[in-house]
Amino acid sequence: MTVPVSEIEALVEAPTLAGGFTTIEGRSPGQIAWQRIKRDKTTMVALAMVVLILLLAIAAPILKAANLIDPNTPHTDLVQGIGSLPTGAFGGASAKHWLGVVPAVGTDVFSRIFLGITLDMSIALAATVLTVVIGVAAGLVSGFYGRWTDSVLGRLMDLILAFPQLIMILALSPVLVGQPPNNTKVIIYLVCLLAVFGWPYLARIIRGEVFSLREREFVEAARSLGARNGRILWKELLPNLRAPILIYSTIILPTYVSTEAAFAYLGLGLDPTTTPTLGSILNDSVNYSQSDPTYFFVPGITLVLIVLSFNLLGDGLGDALNPKADRF
Repeated sequence: MTVPVSEIEALVEAPTLAGGFTTIEGRSPGQIAWQRIKRDKTTMVALAMVVLILLLAIAAPILKAANLIDPNTPHTDLVQGIGSLPTGAFGGASAKHWLGVVPAVGTDVFSRIFLGITLDMSIALAATVLTVVIGVAAGLVSGFYGRWTDSVLGRLMDLILAFPQLIMILALSPVLVGQPPNNTKVIIYLVCLLAVFGWPYLARIIRGEVFSLREREFVEAARSLGARNGRILWKELLPNLRAPILIYSTIILPTYVSTEAAFAYLGLGLDPTTTPTLGSILNDSVNYSQSDPTYFFVPGITLVLIVLSFNLLGDGLGDALNPKADRF
């Protein structure tokens, strides 16, 4: 008889006691998942990269306040010639400017990318949290109550998903953001915009999970003990949805980072002269892709690493939290 891997992983043998007996201690699903993650080198590398990215995002405003990084001060003495290109190799890289300087203005590329990570991650994290809150609430209600509630929410999801997203974004941005654009309004607009068009995907995932869970024995037991619907939703069903919520969050967050970059490329973004983001830096660097390739590739590679790290982490979490996964 073969024993499932998940059952073997759930048991930990302690040292043998007197008389030849052994004690067996059960492990929680979280502990089992963490053991699986630690055995997957790719996921561990992705996790380390994600932690590093988050630490950089937290550190950038602190370093800027301490004047250790300066993204806005121009150094016109470091750019010259046709097109005001940086002097020296690799875009003017030096001990003071590790990644060179921006052509024409001479601001420090490293400082701008450093602060750009903070702004991009802030927008993406805020949009992800709002997406999860709306999506989980809608999915729970839709899947648990069903009938006309499910029908109304389902049609709303279909309507949002059918919208010409890009056209609506470009059409509404001058009205909602204003001209010239205000950075605070742009941030709020981007966060709300990403969440509005992102929550239906998560809501459908949660709805399907709730359809399966609401007929399980623990829900029936809670009902038999007199638990109200609110308690069943938030105390019984929601804790069992942590895995899909966590996995979806790690996947949607890098999508929002790259979406912000796409919006900045189309001209819908923060003022690049005062508040640089990876999208606005990449948009500006396209003009110098041949004359100053360092300035073009550095923000592009940074954006790729952020998206790749979160995607790999999401894949690893999906396998680790899946009780039927056997790749570990």
